[in-house]
Order: sequence, then C-alpha cells, then structure tokens
Amino acid sequence: MKYKRLLVMFCISIFTVIIYVVWTNIASSAVIVTDIKFLGEAIIPTGSLFQNTEIGGLSGITYDEKNRVYYSISDDRGSKAPTRFYTLTIDLSAEKLNDKNVKVVGVTNLLNQDNQIFAPGTTDTEGIALTNRDTIFVSSEGDVEKSVNPFISEFDLVSGKIRNSLNVEKRFLPDTNKKQGIRNNLGFESLTITPNQEYLYTATENALIQDGTAAKEGIGTSCRILQYNLVTQQPTGEFLYQTEPVTSLFNPTGKFASGLPDLVALDNQGHFLSIERSFTGLGFTILLFEVSLDKASNIQNLDSVVTDDRINIKPVEKKLILDLRSLDVSLDNIEGLTLGAKLADGQRSLILISDNNFNRLQKTQILGFKLQIESPWTRLLRRLGLGNSQ
Repeated sequence: MKYKRLLVMFCISIFTVIIYVVWTNIASSAVIVTDIKFLGEAIIPTGSLFQNTEIGGLSGITYDEKNRVYYSISDDRGSKAPTRFYTLTIDLSAEKLNDKNVKVVGVTNLLNQDNQIFAPGTTDTEGIALTNRDTIFVSSEGDVEKSVNPFISEFDLVSGKIRNSLNVEKRFLPDTNKKQGIRNNLGFESLTITPNQEYLYTATENALIQDGTAAKEGIGTSCRILQYNLVTQQPTGEFLYQTEPVTSLFNPTGKFASGLPDLVALDNQGHFLSIERSFTGLGFTILLFEVSLDKASNIQNLDSVVTDDRINIKPVEKKLILDLRSLDVSLDNIEGLTLGAKLADGQRSLILISDNNFNRLQKTQILGFKLQIESPWTRLLRRLGLGNSQ
C-alpha cells in the first residue's frame, strides 16, 4: 500500500511539473492568430447620403455583439454635418463580403455638456470603442493649429450626449511654442477596450514632438500606446510602439503619410492587432500586426523618450500578420479595425474600414476577414492531446 501511495504521489508530481512547464512555455504568448482568410470587400461610394448627411470620413469602427451592429465614427470635424457616428449592419453569414452585405441603418450626433452639437472645428473624432453599459468612448485628435486639445470622452449610445472625459496628461497637449505634445492630425487615432472592460487603450499616430521625428520616407516613428483603467478612470501605463519605415520608389504627388491609426484588443492581457497605414504616392501600404505588451517598458513617467537611457526602453513586440498589398483589391485609406461577429464555426471576423476624406477620388472601403484565434488554454489542451484550437 505504501509503495502504491508513493507511486501515485510521484505520478501526480510529474504530471504537475509537466503541466507547469507546458503552461509556462505557452502562457506568455497568450492569444495568437494562427490563420487569416480574406472574405471580400464592400464599397460605399463617396457622396452617398443617409438622413441628409454625407457618409464619409469613417475613421474608426466597433462591434456591438448584443445588437449585431457596428458603429463607425466620422472625422468630418463638423464641416459637412454635426460630429456623428453611423450604425451599420455587415452580413458575413455566408463568409463573403460585397456591397450588398453592408447597410447604413442609423446616424447619431454627439452632444456636448450643454446637450448641443459640437461647434464646427472643435473635434476631430477618430477612434470609437463600445462599453458594456450602453456607451461609447470616442477619441479626438483636436487641432494643434487652432489650439484645440485632444480628448477621450464617453458618450451615451442612444442620445449621443457626453457623460465624462478621461484625463489627458500634459505631455500630450500641444503648447504654443510647438515644443511638446501631439503633432497636428497625428494624435489619438486609435481606441479599443479589453473584453473584460477593465482597460481602454489609445495611441498617438506618430511620435510626440518631444519624442522624436514624425514618420518620413524611409523612417518610422515612435508612437505611444496609452493605457487607462476604466474602473478608476485614470491613466496607468504608456508603451513605445515603433512603426515600420516606409520607402517610396516614386512619389509624383510629393505627399507622404504614415503612422498607427488603430488597435483592437485580443484579450485582457495586453495583446492586440494593429494596422499601420502609409501613403507614398504610389497608393496605400496597409500592414496588419499582432502586438504584445508583455516585455514592453512602461514609459508613463517619461515626458520624453529622447534620453541617454533610451537604449534600455523596450518597445512593444510586433509580428506581421498580413501585408494587405497581397490582396486582389485596390487599397484605400484604411484607418479603423474591429473584431466583428462570430462566424458559423465560432471563429471571429475582422473588419477594416477606410476614411475617404470626403474625396471624390477615394471611397469608403470595408474589408472582411476570418480570423483563427488560439488562446493559451486551447493551446495547452491541444498539446496534451485533449482538444484542438477550434
């Protein structure tokens, strides 16, 4: 009996060690995307109207699983119509996307503390994220040239009225001497909330003035990802995100733009998908990355990363998932992304949307994908022969 008990205890110990080793080796990688499949595109032509508003400038998108609709923010700045977001339906039930699958079914104006629409030029709304309390958070870049500060504010989903605003640290606010803060039109483009609703993240599209150069041809830029605790409503972290350098072989227009326009949280542990968007005269380059904060340095206490100690700052880790130039579509100005509806086999869809800048030469482009996502738990079960990643 004694030997049997010892053998059982030994087997339990060995099994525990195996579980610990396997779990330790896979848990740090957390959620991963194991496959991505293109489902097609839909186009909303520039100039299209809904309830006497021009549909356009769709810079961010978020999914409402309860109501099975999407909300997309317009960065119109109030010039063509009040600051607003649109409600869309996107049907991916057949795992295909085309023009017939997308419908605009609603438009909601955002209202200030006085229950009035925002004055033209006082907002540049770029990011949108849904909460579980029937509200949305919206990020605005502001306008550096007009001394309009950026904001991250919460609005009622039905009425559109502002409820509260998150604190934006001074280092992000532009000053009159242009020696610090966000660059014009390169501020808070992105917005996402973790599935457990604990954290909100946004990011600067390019480096703060005091953090280094903006993106240039052949040169990337140092963005900051900001983390907010939605329970305390306070900022709790900042992380360095380095964009890819983009090289233009031929640029007859002389125009150049590059940066980080959006993020979407994959889990509650600091893992995301990001898009990097560049225009270099020969069209758009859109890159989709998997992003991890696991080993990144928290730079919240640094007003500038241009220090002698910068070599010790660990940026977020990135892994290229897809170069959208490989798709058989003509890419437009993709600026927003969100995890969408679950598909028939339980896998998640991914939706990307473009900002047409209300330009007749551009279009509102919606791209659909199917993601295969594997969590640490399903990966552990699969490696132990107890399940699979489906």
